[in-house]
Amino acid sequence: MTAYLDLAWATAVALALPAHLPGQSDTHSDSWPDYRGPLWNGHAPNSNPPLDWSEKRNVTWKTEIHGRGWSSPIVQDGRVWVTTAPRNGRTMSVVAVDLETGKKLIDRVVFTNENPEHVNALNSYASPSPTSEPGRVYVHFGTYGTACIDTETGDTLWQRRDINCNHMEGPGSSPVLVDDLLIFNVDGTDVQYVIALDKTTGKTRWKRPRSVDFGRLPPDLRKAYSTPILIEVDGKRQLVSSGAQATMGYDPTTGKELWRLRYRGFSMSSRPLFGHGLVFLSTGFMSPRFYAFRPQTGEVPQGNVVWVARRSVPTMPSALLIDDLLYMVNDKGIVTCYEAETGKTVWRRRFDGNHSASPIYAAGRIYFFDREGRTVVVAAGRKFRPLGTNNLADGFMASPAVVGDALLLRTETHLYRIEKK
Repeated sequence: MTAYLDLAWATAVALALPAHLPGQSDTHSDSWPDYRGPLWNGHAPNSNPPLDWSEKRNVTWKTEIHGRGWSSPIVQDGRVWVTTAPRNGRTMSVVAVDLETGKKLIDRVVFTNENPEHVNALNSYASPSPTSEPGRVYVHFGTYGTACIDTETGDTLWQRRDINCNHMEGPGSSPVLVDDLLIFNVDGTDVQYVIALDKTTGKTRWKRPRSVDFGRLPPDLRKAYSTPILIEVDGKRQLVSSGAQATMGYDPTTGKELWRLRYRGFSMSSRPLFGHGLVFLSTGFMSPRFYAFRPQTGEVPQGNVVWVARRSVPTMPSALLIDDLLYMVNDKGIVTCYEAETGKTVWRRRFDGNHSASPIYAAGRIYFFDREGRTVVVAAGRKFRPLGTNNLADGFMASPAVVGDALLLRTETHLYRIEKK
């Protein structure tokens, strides 16, 4: 990387995240322990992925993954980990691929299900992404089960199958590691809560019901699929968790609710962001709004909402915060760049294709992945500057991983390692 880009990275990280975050200690360059990377925000520090590739160019290896799963790849202990399931949802598996060769090292069924519930045509039974730390990978299939896997042997160290809800459209929310806790949202049509498990034993440490009165809302408007983040406000850590009709801030150690922002929205799978003292989030269906607000103890007043975007807001892809600019791509492929602190539109462009995967930022570039298999690369900045377009045979539902200068891309059928030859 050039000195300029090194400085840009340092500035971006300083503005986008407070110190000592996120909750995981594993932030080495040879790991990608969360579906949005080691910083939980889509940034790949000190990486320089290629600008161009195809089925025949800059492909180090390509490995077929059986079944159907939209979980994003993570990288831990020299292995790329994904989850998958057949279309009928009767079995749920974990697969580990050697990072250097692409050879399958572990491929085993973790859970079996006699009568899996309905899943939306755009979803899968293996959509929640794993999370990891040295020696352990935590796989999550929503109501069907959560398990801790030994990264060397692939054995199950503990599992839980009693944390249940009616997803209605299939599972989606991914778990996060915070200190000695594994935390995830459980936002179904029937129950809505956040739960923290002891990462060593799998036992429940705390469980916090959503403080929203869902009584008069139809079941469809009670569910959500977002993944929490960890932030720091006034020197104290907070877990930001988006659910249907509201986003809450919790004490990650005890689960105590600290604040709540109300809105109208549900079924969001995009993940919040934090920077410049603001929480950024999408409210989900039916008419998505994008909020930037300052968290405050108790009920967050409307006066703390700094800006709201109503046009071209995503429900599935998560946004990117880079320095003082925020970038988002909506489900239909419209990309917008905003001033993060004011909400002023800097530029907007329409890409071809539909988008579910979250974009990433590396080496001053933003990579957008669509469901048709296309990747569009643009320069980060106030001027729209396209850098390249690449295609693979199948589409992207999963977000990418980055290790060193290599992209780990999961399409609907294969896992790729992409890097300059």
